[in-house]
Amino acid sequence: MAVIFPHVLHSTAFPRPPLPPLSSPLLSPSCIRASSASASSPMDPHSQGSKTKFIDFPYVSAPHKNLMVDLVLTLETRLGSQLLPCTLPPDVQYYQNESGTNHASLHIRSGLSSAPVDFILGSWLHCELPTGGALNITSLSSYLNPTTDAPNFLLELIQSSPTSLVLILDLPPRKDLVLHPDYLQTFYQDTQLDTPRQKLEKLAEVKPYFSSSLYIRSVVSPTAILVRIEAGSGGEGKGLEDIIENDVSPIAKEVLRIWLDQCACGDREVGEDEREYLKRRDDLIKRKTIEIDLGSNFPRLFGADAADRVLGAIREVYKV
Repeated sequence: MAVIFPHVLHSTAFPRPPLPPLSSPLLSPSCIRASSASASSPMDPHSQGSKTKFIDFPYVSAPHKNLMVDLVLTLETRLGSQLLPCTLPPDVQYYQNESGTNHASLHIRSGLSSAPVDFILGSWLHCELPTGGALNITSLSSYLNPTTDAPNFLLELIQSSPTSLVLILDLPPRKDLVLHPDYLQTFYQDTQLDTPRQKLEKLAEVKPYFSSSLYIRSVVSPTAILVRIEAGSGGEGKGLEDIIENDVSPIAKEVLRIWLDQCACGDREVGEDEREYLKRRDDLIKRKTIEIDLGSNFPRLFGADAADRVLGAIREVYKV
């Protein structure tokens, strides 16, 4: 989503239930490293009764978890003073289907009214596949409000096997880049945002990923990283964990650093007329997200009751 969104990846390889991005509280790194799958977030007392917490990332490998934890910590260290605590009820922070085959966690923190951050969202999703194996998705996004026109931040890691991963990493634009070439220059050229994509695509295991959704393709930036990683197995080539730790992780951290420096903390304000345009555009993309992504998949994955609770919480934060 241009305002940062959960991607719907319509793909035969990933029968993918889209998922809202998410975020976690300010935590101590020693509490949440991959060595402890049961680590919990001390900053959110509401979630202490939940079986599994967002920050646990319980179904992914150690390098995958470490990456997500590092990104969350970096994001919240820089933005923590601008964010309100998470107020989601426990049965929205963690939920599962009746059969216990699908599990998910959602974390949302809204920004203070005086801050440019609208909210941050994070999530993980684990679904057992009918064909065997499982689909695991972790997501982290940050949305800015209409007081600024700077891009948002989006990261998703979508894994359907021990050797296969789709990576979505982007700063989705919030203005038309043809009509506003200065916007393209400021956020994508001057920041050299295409360099991380070029580095990653030099790896033999990395191939471009093309979503079958034309809508998804229309809202990402020209520097978006949309790749499929097919790692080696049985000692052949680089393993997926190695690629996540040594290639994906530094690139994701660099893109987040650029977003924090140039977008979230860039002190770029717009006038009232432009704010109205940005709000209309942001709201349209939020509604589209719920309409074509979340609304159709959540009831199928988690049942009507859980879907109503989770989608209701998302709509409240989206304000649509």
